Amino acid sequence: MKISMKNVVVFVRDQAVARKFYVEQLGLPLVEQTQMMMEFFPGEGARFGVAVALHEAAMPLVGRHTGITLRVPELVELYKSLTAAGVKFAEPLEASPWGRMAVVCDPDGNQIALVDR
Repeated sequence: MKISMKNVVVFVRDQAVARKFYVEQLGLPLVEQTQMMMEFFPGEGARFGVAVALHEAAMPLVGRHTGITLRVPELVELYKSLTAAGVKFAEPLEASPWGRMAVVCDPDGNQIALVDR
């Protein structure tokens, strides 16, 4: 039996607002969109999903630290662009032993770490 990861999902309240953030501001490559979910990152590997929290069990999962980290080689430029657009950060851009890192908040407060390596 072969088990593989399909996706990791973040729950949001409003897909249109989330799309503006994830596609237009963050610049993630959108692969597929339905009425209730968007999936990012084409290819054979796992995808990143953003789904509307419709079920009451999903509602408490909106607006939290997700544990997701995205690699952004041009992190300084993205950070400046997002900051200028008024995007909130839970942790500002900082240097660390493993590179630069910032933790961005989507419009619902979901926190995603951004690193440059």
